[in-house]
Amino acid sequence: MPHQGEILQEAIKNSGISITRIVEDLGITRPTIYRKFKEDTLDYAFVKKIGDIIGHDFSSEFTTLQQGVLPFVATPVNVTTPVSVTSRSNVLQQSDSDPVKQLMVLQTKYIALLEAYNDLLLKVYGPK
Repeated sequence: MPHQGEILQEAIKNSGISITRIVEDLGITRPTIYRKFKEDTLDYAFVKKIGDIIGHDFSSEFTTLQQGVLPFVATPVNVTTPVSVTSRSNVLQQSDSDPVKQLMVLQTKYIALLEAYNDLLLKVYGPK
């Protein structure tokens, strides 16, 4: 069974849209997208942006079994409003006492924070 990176690569290939156009629209480099093709799990926002560019809906291809460790779920982050910071103990108490679930919660929040930071950098400095 192909992983998410392979599914993404195949959809791009079948769309007929060039990698050059996609990386220009995303503001990333070719090596970055080729690294994404090798990843088992991908970020929802990244896949959605590519889907918008190539006119493809990936929701039917990314099933729960294929999602692996990182859930394929959108975590919208609004960078224009201040984000409230909760203490570490509150975050861990909200999830189960299962350490794996605690790690997943923290991982999801960390990735959302990185994406918000990346979006902010793109807004301030623009794509290269």
